[in-house]
Amino acid sequence: MLSKNIETALNKQIRIEAESSQTYLSMACWAEISGLEGIAQFMFAQSDEERQHMLKLIKYVNERGGHAQITDLKAPKTTYETFKGMFEELYKHEIFVSDSINELVHITFSEKDYATHNFLQWYVAEQIEEEATAKTILDKINLIGDDRAGLYLFDRDLQQIAITKPVV
Repeated sequence: MLSKNIETALNKQIRIEAESSQTYLSMACWAEISGLEGIAQFMFAQSDEERQHMLKLIKYVNERGGHAQITDLKAPKTTYETFKGMFEELYKHEIFVSDSINELVHITFSEKDYATHNFLQWYVAEQIEEEATAKTILDKINLIGDDRAGLYLFDRDLQQIAITKPVV
């Protein structure tokens, strides 16, 4: 059984994962109308992945005797000045999610809820990967600079990542 404190914290994380999915969906829409099809596909895939993260948490809460709560979401930003700025926001967002997961892990440890602590280790590892991916993308964007041919190739590369990345 989940304590009320852990149930509340997990429900907060459910909302964060849902907002992450919406944020990436909004980024995908902006990229698509900006002619960045590869980036759009990558963001659509990221949105789906975040939704799967949310669903995994929902199932866990409900299976452990809690009640997963679906709440109002903060509306995501809908436009970006540049694709680089969008990816900088993505990176900052992934750091925010990592901090939230780490705080959740801390709560489970302090309450000696080792089952939930163990469950969350998957999210800890996932966030390491998400931050690394976002940082690598930003590094590549910085290499490209203002080169239009580089942007074309970058967009195509992200399309390939979106196609080959498995949904969790």
